[in-house]
Amino acid sequence: MEQEIRVIVSGGGTGGHIFPAVSIANAIKSKCPNAKILFVGALGRMEMQRVPDAGYEIVGLPVRGFIRPLWSPRNIGVALDFLRSKRMVRKTIREFAPDVVVGVGGYASAATLDAASAMGIPTLIQEQNSYAGVTNKHLAAKARKICVAYDGMERFFPAEKIINTGNPVRQNLIETTISREEAVLSLGLDPAKKTILLVGGSLGARTINESVLQHLDLVEHSGVQFVWQTGKYYSAAVAEQLKAHKPLPMLKVMDFISDMGAAYKAADLVISRAGASSVSEFCLIGKPVILVPSPNVAEDHQTKNALALVNKDAALYVKDAEAPATLLRLAIDTVNDAEQLAQLTANIKKLGKHNSADVIADEVLKLANKQ
Repeated sequence: MEQEIRVIVSGGGTGGHIFPAVSIANAIKSKCPNAKILFVGALGRMEMQRVPDAGYEIVGLPVRGFIRPLWSPRNIGVALDFLRSKRMVRKTIREFAPDVVVGVGGYASAATLDAASAMGIPTLIQEQNSYAGVTNKHLAAKARKICVAYDGMERFFPAEKIINTGNPVRQNLIETTISREEAVLSLGLDPAKKTILLVGGSLGARTINESVLQHLDLVEHSGVQFVWQTGKYYSAAVAEQLKAHKPLPMLKVMDFISDMGAAYKAADLVISRAGASSVSEFCLIGKPVILVPSPNVAEDHQTKNALALVNKDAALYVKDAEAPATLLRLAIDTVNDAEQLAQLTANIKKLGKHNSADVIADEVLKLANKQ
């Protein structure tokens, strides 16, 4: 009888952590159908809904991020919640008895991998960004393997532990068979026109939204059509501002796009934040993109993700502070430049790494079998 393998996958907070985590879990199940997989996330964060939707059980911890500045008295409560989370996750580890624990980033992964390492459980880190965060640099000392998506990561981690696997992405983006024309028509738009897709990540992006709202006249007269994911948090405010403008049939506004495979297929150009998972998706599907890195992330890692592409002429980049003034005009000029679109497509495709989830799953199973 095949050995039953038990795996804990921990992390979350944003789609950029959750999508790779679920992809890794799916790959493990594909290779080892009797594997038992348990997720550990942070209470109140989006993984508590998205992971069960994907068919996996999840345990929530009361862990949260430290408040800036670090000397804030409120961080006393944050530290106490972290210690409480470590006690809770130790109990979970004892009861579930995993062979290996995988951390994908996010508040919960620090408590979970810290506890697992202290209990002698092998751990694997999946670092999505080109600039490693403080938590993963701390966890790396005891991790057995560190899966990365960019070259040069030995400046953060022990070189002998590193495997360059790329970032796992949502399989439906790669496997979609819909044509561009079908995708555009499904959005109620005109296949004969150039299409720009604007996305601000799973939670939306204020700057990208403002870049549209401040230039609705430019949208109207551009000759281009737009698919705009505002994010649920901003959708009501955006709808209110659009009421003051005459109808714009070339502007398809959605708070959340459930079928990103079709949306990407419809787009001739994408405007996006520079989260690691999004960047990996653009590389695999070969999509021209203008990146607007979020300034509100640890170590400004989104700017470093963006520059890793820009330095290879594989993407364009606009600073967050400059986007409201310049982003929309740049996007319209770019989408109408066939030669530039072709060059961006060719260069970004060279950076795509296929089968990342399968390669990481193989490493997880090796660690489990050694244990």
